[in-house]
Amino acid sequence: MEPTDIAGLSQTLIALLEAGKTYFAQPWTYYQLAIVAGCYIAAWLMALRVEPWLEERARAIKGKPGLLRVIVSFMRRINWVFFLIFLVIAREIVLGLSWPSRTYLIGLALALGSAWLAIRVSSRIIHSKSLARLISLAIFTYVALGIVDLRPEAAAFLDQLAFQVGDLRISALFVLRTIIVATGFLWIANLMGNFLDSRIAAIEDLSPSFKALAGKVVKIGLIATAIMMALSSTGIDLTALTVFSGAVGVGLGFGLQKVVSNFVSGVIILADRSIKPGDTIELGETFGWIRELRARFVSVITRDGREYLIPNEDFITQQVVNWSFSDKLVRLDVDFGVSYDSDPHEVSKLAISAAGTVGRVLQAPSPVCWMTGFGASSLDFRLRFWISDPQGGLTNVRGQVLLGLWDIFKENGVNIPFPHREIILRSPVEVVSRDAPDAEARQTPQDRTARRKPSPGKPGAS
Repeated sequence: MEPTDIAGLSQTLIALLEAGKTYFAQPWTYYQLAIVAGCYIAAWLMALRVEPWLEERARAIKGKPGLLRVIVSFMRRINWVFFLIFLVIAREIVLGLSWPSRTYLIGLALALGSAWLAIRVSSRIIHSKSLARLISLAIFTYVALGIVDLRPEAAAFLDQLAFQVGDLRISALFVLRTIIVATGFLWIANLMGNFLDSRIAAIEDLSPSFKALAGKVVKIGLIATAIMMALSSTGIDLTALTVFSGAVGVGLGFGLQKVVSNFVSGVIILADRSIKPGDTIELGETFGWIRELRARFVSVITRDGREYLIPNEDFITQQVVNWSFSDKLVRLDVDFGVSYDSDPHEVSKLAISAAGTVGRVLQAPSPVCWMTGFGASSLDFRLRFWISDPQGGLTNVRGQVLLGLWDIFKENGVNIPFPHREIILRSPVEVVSRDAPDAEARQTPQDRTARRKPSPGKPGAS
C-alpha cells in the first residue's frame, strides 16, 4: 500500500469518526437506541411464549415439506418478526410526536433487520448450514453498507489493500469479487447440472449407463464453462494462464495418476456399458448389485447391507462376473444323493416337482434333474433350475430348494444316506459289568490267575 493511499484512508476514517461523534452527542440518539433495545427485549419475551405454540401447529402439517420448511424457518426467527413489527409501531409513534430526523436510528434498525430476516429465510435453499451462514453474512454486509451509504468507502478501502505481481495488481477487492463471482457461477452451474441430470434420468428410451454418462458430461461441461466465465468476468486474461496451466497439468498428471485412471476408467465403463446400475456383479469376493456409478468409484451393495466403493480401475483390469449383462436369467445347481434302494426315475421327478414349489424358480426354462454318478454310498443327482432376480440372493433360493427336496423325499419314503461305520471283531468278546456283585464269582480259576500274572516287559503290572 502506497503512502498516498494510507493518507486518504486515514482522512476517510477521521471524517467518519467526527460525524459519528457529532451524532452521538445528541440526546435523541440515546432515546432511539433505548427504543430499539426495548423493542428487541419485548420481541424476545413474546417469542418465548409464541414459538412453542407455532411449533405444535407446524408438527400437524403432513405431506407438504416445502411449506413446512418455510414455516420452520420463520418460526426459528419469530423474535425478529416481532422485533420488526414493534419497530414499525415505535417509528410511527415517534414520527407523530417529533421530527423525522429523530427516527433515523429506528429506521436504520428496521431496514437492517428486514434485510437480515429476508436473507436468512431465503438462504434455507442451501442445505449446508455453514455455507448458508457465510453467504448470508456476505450478502447482509453488502446490503448493510448500501443502507448506511458506505459502500463506495468500503470498496475504496479494500481496493487499497493490494500488491503487485508483475503486470497483475491483486487487491482485497479483486479477490473478494472473484470469489463471489466464481461461487455464484458455480452454484448456478450446479443447479442447472442437477436439473438437466434429472431430466435426462427421466427419459425412458435411454439406457442407465448412457444416462449416467450424459449426466456427468453435462455437469463437467457446465462447471468448466462457469469457471471460464467467472475468470473472464473478473478481468483475468485466460491466455496468461496457458503456461501455468500446462505446468500444473504435468504436476497433476504425476501426482494424481490413480485419480485420473479411475476417472478415465469410469468414462470407459459408461461408454461400453459393461456394467450399469442395477446389475448383479461378482468381483473377487464381493457379490452384490450396483447402486450407482460415480466418476471415481462404483457403489456396490451386498446382501448383508454393506456398501463397497470399488475403484473404477478394478472393473477394467480385473475379471468381473456380471450376472445380468445380457439378461437377468441365472442358472443354479443343487447336488444331492439318495440311497441305492431308491428308483432314480422317481427321484428325478420328485426333485423337479420340489423345485417348482419355490416361488423364485422359473418354470420356463423348466428345472431339470440328472443322475451324475454311482457314489460310494449314494446315487448322485444334480438339480438345475433358473431364476430371474439374482440380486435377491443365491444362497436363500438354494436353501429353499433343499428344504423342498427334504419334504418331498420324506413324504415319498426316499432315504438320504449319511456316513456310518461298522466294527467287526474276529474273536468273541464277553462283556462283563464290573458293578455286578457276582462278577468275581463267575470267573474261572484260570481267569483269576491270568489277571494276577504280570504282563511280559512290564514288571509290576497287575
